[in-house]
Parts: sequence; C-alpha cells; structure tokens
Amino acid sequence: MKKKLFLISMMFVATSSAWAQGSLNKQQYAEDSKRAATRYADDKKLCADETSSASRMQCLRDAKTEYNNALATAKANATQTAVKPLSSKSEPMCADCGKVIAVDVSDKEGDGSALGVIAGGVAGALLGNQVGGGTGRDLATIAGAAGGAFAGHKIEQRVKSSKVWTVTVQYDNGSKNSFQFDHEPGLISGDLVKNNGNTIVRR
Repeated sequence: MKKKLFLISMMFVATSSAWAQGSLNKQQYAEDSKRAATRYADDKKLCADETSSASRMQCLRDAKTEYNNALATAKANATQTAVKPLSSKSEPMCADCGKVIAVDVSDKEGDGSALGVIAGGVAGALLGNQVGGGTGRDLATIAGAAGGAFAGHKIEQRVKSSKVWTVTVQYDNGSKNSFQFDHEPGLISGDLVKNNGNTIVRR
C-alpha cells in the first residue's frame, strides 16, 4: 500500500512539473514572439530609408527572413521541456554567461578612397569650367573641383556603407557589454549567451 501511494505521489509531482514547465514555455514563446514582431517593425522602418525600390525590396525580404527565423527559434525554445534536477548545492556563477537585452541594426558609412575624391574633383572641375569666362571661369573651375571632390568622397562612402548589428548583453554578475557583427547574428532579446573569445555564442 505504501509503495502504491509513493508511486502515485511521484506521478503527481512529475505531472505538476510538466504542467508548470509547459506554462513557462508558453509565456516565453509569447514574449519572444512579441520581441520578434517589434524588431520586424523597426527593420521595416529602416528599409523605408533605402534610396532605391530594389534596395527597399531586398531589405524587406531580409527583414522578413530574420523575422521568420526569430519565430522558428522561439518555437524551438518553447518545445524544450527539460527540467533542471533539484540540487542541494548552489551552482557557481558563470562570469562569462549573460542574456541579450538589445539587438540594434544601424548603417555603417564606408571608407572613402582617393579614387572617389579624384573622380568627383574632375567632374566638378569640368562643370565649373563651363561657367563664365576669364578669371570667373578659373574660380568656378576651382570651386567646382573642390565641391566635386567632397561630393565624390561622400558618394563613395554611401555606396560602400553596410549594416552593423550591435548586440548588448547583461551578464549574470550585473555588468554589460556590447558586441558588433557585420552579419545577422541570429540573436534576439532574451537569448542566453556566453563569451567565446572576442564574440558571443548561444548557450
């Protein structure tokens, strides 16, 4: 009889643990989905700043892909039902472990080269040379060259611009640090990460 009561008690504990884990997983999925939707909305706003329709369409496709990946990750995390075993000993704090608290996407201006300055200067000088005559033409040529060089430099910087992902992590000890990626890191707010050399990986 005692053995039967013990088995019933163990089944009740296991069922309660599974139910509690399922509730936590649903709540985590809802939070992850909300964060993914917020980020998707922010990405679409960034796409609206693209200069051409082709760039905007590509940006929107990339944003949609990232959104779908984030939802898939949230769903995968929600299906994990493993419960950590109870332990009488407290686990030591992981100094390199933390949680992602923000993922920001920004545009990084490219580096201009002498080629852009020279090409812009030549184009500006040619345009300036078409204005006026004599000393006025010389001044217009010089001004055109200077303005063209500056414009050429800026145009080259914009053409070479790229996106940068900045991931902010809050560690278990309370400190914070930011990491930059030149590609989609596949991380969203709430992800658990740890240091791996000069970068971070999911844990």
